[in-house]
Amino acid sequence: MSDYRLLRQANQADGTAASVIEALQTRASLNQQTLSFEFFPPKDDEAAAALWKHYETLIEAEPDFVSVTYGAGGSSRETSLAVVDRMAKDVLTVGHLTCVGATAESSRETIKHFEQAGVSSILALRGDPPLNDPQVLAVGEMKTALDLVQLAKSVSSLEIGVAAFPEVHPESPSMQHDAEVLRLKQDAGATFAMTQLFFSVEAYLRLVSAAESAGSVMPIVPGLMPISNAAKVLRMAQMSGADVPRELLEKLENASESDARVIGMDYSVRLANDLLQAGAPGLHIFTLNYSKAALEVARGCGLA
Repeated sequence: MSDYRLLRQANQADGTAASVIEALQTRASLNQQTLSFEFFPPKDDEAAAALWKHYETLIEAEPDFVSVTYGAGGSSRETSLAVVDRMAKDVLTVGHLTCVGATAESSRETIKHFEQAGVSSILALRGDPPLNDPQVLAVGEMKTALDLVQLAKSVSSLEIGVAAFPEVHPESPSMQHDAEVLRLKQDAGATFAMTQLFFSVEAYLRLVSAAESAGSVMPIVPGLMPISNAAKVLRMAQMSGADVPRELLEKLENASESDARVIGMDYSVRLANDLLQAGAPGLHIFTLNYSKAALEVARGCGLA
């Protein structure tokens, strides 16, 4: 049994970390970094079957924790909670929680559900407005992720994580502003942050430096999107405002689909290694509910 497993079992009977911070600290005590995966709620029975098939494969890699997304305005609430309920039986599971279009009461109900399901950590997010209802930002009792952090802290003992933006939030005037918001979330009770997708180690390091300058000491776990389907990932990057290095774009531009996958995955593995070597406390891999690319990255950087 690994030293990490022994330490975890000393902390908890089933060997599962009690919180993201505990997982990060335990790994750090062994000069290691965490591995985690993100999943999203399936839209139908076929997608659900695929999710659980790939989840079972990924859980064999012994991730330190997983997270499950939650649609803005509660658009996938019931499905998301069902996924969280099931995963929480196997592994430390972080439930996403958004406040766009939500009431304080509905948020409290979701937090209570998480607690009853054995979930000890949440990721508190503002969330994006549904495309068919952009005015939802103007309604609801809570407008920002900071509001949600404050609510969660006041009504529960859940560990609270928040989002971080390596290339500045689309609605933010500057990285300095983003860093100051991170500190405010920390002051309100958040203890860790996880980033949106990005494609350069320099972007991550700028975020960490700005956060530290603003007084935020929370560990920031980089979120990494494997480029296994270049067209899909580039569309996601465009929607999120993430900058894709010109060198990578030029290589992908005239590549065949199979060559683009090789180019994209080579880049993803290299970025994962660069982030870990630069001091990132771990990697949170966006799986898109598939296991192959996520495992390639995890194995390629030595985390699985």
